[in-house]
This record gives sequence, C-alpha cells and structure tokens, in this order.
Amino acid sequence: MQVYIHIPFCESKCPYCAFGSVEGANESLKKAYFDALATDLNSNLKQILAGREISSVFIGGGTPSAVRARLYEPIFAALSSNLKPDAEITSEANPNSASFEWLSTMRKFGVNRVSFGAQSFDEKKLRFLGRIHGTREIYEAVANARNTGFENINVDLIYGTRLDNKKLLAKELENISNLNIPHVSAYSLTIEAGTPFARGSNLKKDGARLAKFLFDGLSNLNYSQYEISNFARENGECRHNLGYWAGAEYAGFGAFSVGFVGDARYYASSNLKDYIAAPSKRETERLTDEDMCLERVFLGLRSRLGVDISNLKSAETSEKIEILRRAGKIEVKNGRIYNKNFLLADEIALFLT
Repeated sequence: MQVYIHIPFCESKCPYCAFGSVEGANESLKKAYFDALATDLNSNLKQILAGREISSVFIGGGTPSAVRARLYEPIFAALSSNLKPDAEITSEANPNSASFEWLSTMRKFGVNRVSFGAQSFDEKKLRFLGRIHGTREIYEAVANARNTGFENINVDLIYGTRLDNKKLLAKELENISNLNIPHVSAYSLTIEAGTPFARGSNLKKDGARLAKFLFDGLSNLNYSQYEISNFARENGECRHNLGYWAGAEYAGFGAFSVGFVGDARYYASSNLKDYIAAPSKRETERLTDEDMCLERVFLGLRSRLGVDISNLKSAETSEKIEILRRAGKIEVKNGRIYNKNFLLADEIALFLT
C-alpha cells in the first residue's frame, strides 16, 4: 500500500498552480492542521491497510518545507509501525525554504528522497513563473540535501513557457548536468482554469518541439525516460509514482487529498477549515470495471510499464492495436502494449478506447 500526505501551505502561490494550497498561513493554523492530520492517520490508517505494510510515502503540496520540520514528528510516529523496512519516503520542498536544519530533521524522521520544485535555472523565467528563489538557492538546496545524507534527489523543471527556446533549455540541461542528481521531472506548462495564468495570453510555446529537444538532452545526460514527465539514471526511479502508473492502491491523508482502494476513490475535504474540524470525513466515488480499465490504459501508455492487452478485448480494438503496431507507434510483447512515444500517450489511448 502507498500513502500520500498533502501539506496545503505555501510561502507564495505560483500563477500556474491549481493544487490545493493557501499562502501566508500563521503558525497556529499550521499546528491545528497537523493535529488534524495526525488524528486522521491514527484513526484510519490501520483500517485502510488491513494488515498490509506501507511500501512508499509521498509528502506533497503545497510546499512541505513551508512548515517547521518538528510539526511532522507526530505524522511519522503514526506511520512508523506500518512501514516496510525499505519504504521509499519522499518529501517535496522548495529551494528557498529547504534549509540544512529542515532537511536534517526530516532525514532523521525517515525521509529518504527529496524532490525540489526548482522549475528553472533562468532568473527571468523564475520570475515569470512566480518563483521566490533564484538559481543559487537551487544549488544550495541540493548541496544541503547531500550534506544531510540524501542520495535520492529530484529536481522539477517546467518547459513550454513563452520564454523557452533551445538556447534556454540547453542552459537548463547544463545546470542539471552540474548537479549530477539521479532524477529529473520535466513538466510542460499547463494553463489551469482558475489560476492567474488562465487570465493571461501568449504564455505558452509549442510544447512538443521543445519537449523533444529537452528529452533528447536528458537522454544524452544518461537519464532514461520512464514516464512522460520523469527521467532517472540507473536505479533512480520514483517507486511511489511507478505505483500510481501501475494502478496500485494508495491512501490519501490531508485536505485536498485523494485515495484509491478497491473499487473506490476517496476525497478528503477541499476546504481547510472543514478538514481540521472533521479530518476523517471522506466523499466516495465508486468506479466501474470500465472506469478502472480505462485508467489502466491511459496510465500504462504514459509509462514504461505498458498495458496488459487483456484490458483491450474487442475485435475492433485488436484491429486498432495492429494499425498502431504496423505504424511503429507501439510495441506488443509478452501480452503487453508498450508506447514508443510518451508524448503521444493520450492520443494513442483515445484511439484505442
């Protein structure tokens, strides 16, 4: 079983971000939230696990490093007795707030993988994206992570902004090379409804063309693409995310969190005060066999895991599989379909389903 924990606090809200979070929260609100989160875990975790161990934990946000590390102590206490000995425990962090002290304390609590939301090394692009750190803070954060014992380190990048071109992306790649980290996530800028960027114009460039340049550059740096937005050197893959793409069950805790167990998806409150008042409350969505089959197809085609061909049983779909195979878009091997170009994942999935 996997566990996701949502931390809905940010130092500032980026104009492209649609994730559930609040900025500028005071310490009393953070403390109240973490008390509710501990209650949620202590009340529900063992019941959801039903005797199973936790294989991975992902602490996301929001910005987990916007909260004092000591507030996490009861959270790890609630998790500790159910963790597998080799569990992967990831926390997201921002370069400006992931201090040596914060990283050191989180490492002592058991976090063994850290993911920095850098987004760019270009100062002008960082300002465009609303980031409140510079290039220097990214290098300092990675150095602090290494000095506190982290080996499994990720850096996020965003591409496809109006500022991007091959020259700028080449500089991003040069900085990634300098950091010599095991994992990189590269996300195309998405304009989400309800965000400040949704009210703007001319914010994006051709994502596919720039994606190919960036992806080829990461390949030249010995990063293997194992999902549409994720690249790793040998043994550097994020096991938690691979679980999502394989359709594994996961428990979600915290406001705005989502869980998936059996044939149901569970939603915690997306209102911070409501969650604090009733942290165990969930809305339930029952998924049909068709729903889950479609999800397995869409997720599998986005990653190296592929799709079990039994999820696509009709005669019409078999013909479509053969069309794609002959066109060189997919590979069919040992009863599974593998996508040869992750940038076409959604198009291929829609064609098949």
